[in-house]
Amino acid sequence: MYTYKLEEDLDCGIRVAFKVFGGKWKLCILDAINKGKVRPTEIHKEIKMASLRVIEMQLAELLQYGAVIKIAEDAYPKKTEYELTPLGKSILPILIQIDQWGQLTRLLLNQRVLKRIGLPYKAASFCRGVNFNFFKYL
Repeated sequence: MYTYKLEEDLDCGIRVAFKVFGGKWKLCILDAINKGKVRPTEIHKEIKMASLRVIEMQLAELLQYGAVIKIAEDAYPKKTEYELTPLGKSILPILIQIDQWGQLTRLLLNQRVLKRIGLPYKAASFCRGVNFNFFKYL
């Protein structure tokens, strides 16, 4: 893990949240563990774009901050599993909201890209009737 040369300012809640949960794959890892993928190789199959090494490094950071616990059996072959702690479970409601926002925004961003390159696009049926005024700033 990186050692900072300057003292970190952890008075801001957003900085604390990003300190623990920030990272390209950490929220996806927590989501995978919540869905029952508890071994690093299972998580890797769920998140194909991340290498197994990166997943293991981010699991180590989540372990260090107390978001997950590691359960290792002494049997052969060695079996390591991860489980969410109460701290890790506390981010799940926010993670669900982020996922919903991302699914909604994905459709709008796809429409913008298609419109920009001149291809026709259609709004998704569940988006009809929803006020998207705040997306005009994207």
